[in-house]
Amino acid sequence: MNLEDFENRVLPAKHKLYRFAFRLLGSREEAKDVVQDVMIKVWYGRDLAEVQNMEAWCMRITKNLSLDRLRSRQRKGTHSLENSAEVQQDELTPHEKTEQNESMKRIDQLMATLPDKQRQVMHLRDVEGYSYNEIGEILELDMNQVKVNLFRARNAVREKLIKLNAYGL
Repeated sequence: MNLEDFENRVLPAKHKLYRFAFRLLGSREEAKDVVQDVMIKVWYGRDLAEVQNMEAWCMRITKNLSLDRLRSRQRKGTHSLENSAEVQQDELTPHEKTEQNESMKRIDQLMATLPDKQRQVMHLRDVEGYSYNEIGEILELDMNQVKVNLFRARNAVREKLIKLNAYGL
């Protein structure tokens, strides 16, 4: 892979890679480290002409490196998830922004309680906007597993949100 291919095929995905790593790891610094490791692996794996979907392949590497870090973190006995990403919109009033941020934090917390596959599938589909096929490639799942995990994740989050918002009724 030459520099031009790298800039055209890999670099445009770096923000998605970071968000995915951050979602898995919960640490900005570790997510940056993982993305840097992915970039290095892709650069030194220069015989990548046969890779059709470079972004999906990079996401798979990101997932694997992030999971490796989580496993090593668990072996060391350190704590995992910190705070999650904030949603920013400038067109809302301060009250609406606060309400939206609180809702997103609540959804983030609910997503964090999901099983790993469900959380990963939901993040890739609903946050990153990947297609079912791309998610299947990234997570090495077949189409039915992707759909089932996404359905279960969305239902679990929806039910928990309804319970949280229905108090006092």
